[in-house]
Amino acid sequence: MIIVKNETLASLLEQLNINENSISQELVKLAEADSKYLKDLKINVQNALNYPNLTKKETALLALSVAINEKNTVLIPVFEQMAIDNGATLDELAETVAIVSMMNVNNVFYRFRHYTNKDFYNQTPAGIKMSVMMNPVLGKEFFELMSLAISAVNGCEMCVNAHEDSVLKHESTQARVYDAIRLTAIIKGFAAII
Repeated sequence: MIIVKNETLASLLEQLNINENSISQELVKLAEADSKYLKDLKINVQNALNYPNLTKKETALLALSVAINEKNTVLIPVFEQMAIDNGATLDELAETVAIVSMMNVNNVFYRFRHYTNKDFYNQTPAGIKMSVMMNPVLGKEFFELMSLAISAVNGCEMCVNAHEDSVLKHESTQARVYDAIRLTAIIKGFAAII
């Protein structure tokens, strides 16, 4: 049984309702060393969960999508419950899972096309079924925003550019995109050490 003696870490875990017995040894090491990074992490996570251009439900669903993408078994239930507490439906949770999976397919495929940049690959139809994109439960703008976030995590330049353009064409703002990507980056960093 781990007993967190570091006040900053204990406060962060309490805020997110994370059991201290589920945290990684890496995070324990940061706590034992009283690392300055823990204060940064706590502030960054708190700020990210309150960015002004995202609703609480959107924030939770974006954070959940990153946790799913990173296969983080500590953060997935935290952000899923946060999404439910903020009005997310079963269909919206399921669509979040579907978007993460679909973007992993697309990110690999389109990164390959981009890296090779050969006419045959670029001109041959992908042949990948993506019906979830046609009428998303989350709405087209948020669907594109989540797709952008996962593409940024997965490092697909082609997908990042396409989804950022699509988000803005769906009457979003650069400030909203910026908040979504900052949130995504912070949750990715948190997932790496929790």
